[in-house]
Amino acid sequence: MKNKTTLNIILFISIFALASAYFVEYILGYKPCNLCLIERLPYFVAIIIILIGLIINRLEKIILILLALIFAAATILSFYHFGIEQGFFKESLVCIPNNEINILNKEDLLKEFQKTVVSCKDVEFTLFGLSLATINIIISFILSVITFKLFLNYEKNR
Repeated sequence: MKNKTTLNIILFISIFALASAYFVEYILGYKPCNLCLIERLPYFVAIIIILIGLIINRLEKIILILLALIFAAATILSFYHFGIEQGFFKESLVCIPNNEINILNKEDLLKEFQKTVVSCKDVEFTLFGLSLATINIIISFILSVITFKLFLNYEKNR
């Protein structure tokens, strides 16, 4: 399979992953935790990098290694989230809403108590019995392996 074809497939998968996350959030009504929001960033970055690569058309090898590193980092981040869900790791400051740390008056504190805060350890939505963090581990790992392999075999796949 040619590198350009694979990059187009990864672009489609990234767009589909983000569209699915927004569908679950806005159409189905499940609020994401802070880690869920952060786990969307690698897909945004991948889309931007692939689109730049398709426009410039000369940085394919650099794009492949960047994508490999991005999806490897996404795999680690998703595994960390999975570990929090399973109780292997404790929730970190990433899981605490930003404004919760800086409350200085009682009015703001009362407003915060009225908000629904989604914990990183609570699995709100599952698909085929798997949390979205688990599904993200699988997708990110597969994409990182594919892009690393394409990078290593770049000359053969041109």
